[in-house]
Amino acid sequence: MKTYTLDQVQDELIGKIGTVERDLFEFELQLDLIGKAIRRSRKERKLTQEDLGKLIGVQKAQISRLENNTGNVTMDTLLRVFAALKAKVKLKVELSDMNNSIGQSE
Repeated sequence: MKTYTLDQVQDELIGKIGTVERDLFEFELQLDLIGKAIRRSRKERKLTQEDLGKLIGVQKAQISRLENNTGNVTMDTLLRVFAALKAKVKLKVELSDMNNSIGQSE
């Protein structure tokens, strides 16, 4: 019986690192993890989805979609959620055709 490494299985089923398919998978996975972290943090603070929605000015349904990764969310909404949950946010943007990144000191 032939054995395969996790990397080999991922490359075969999802696509190799750097391909559009793999990038999309990784992006969706990150959104799912963010949603789960938001849910956990909200519950730790004993807030309902409705409570959190009221804090940032959106409907309960928007919070549900965010936590379940089932809808589009704007960066503004995401940052307001993080602020309401008192989360530390670090944003790193790297553009492949530039020699610098946003937030980099000169």
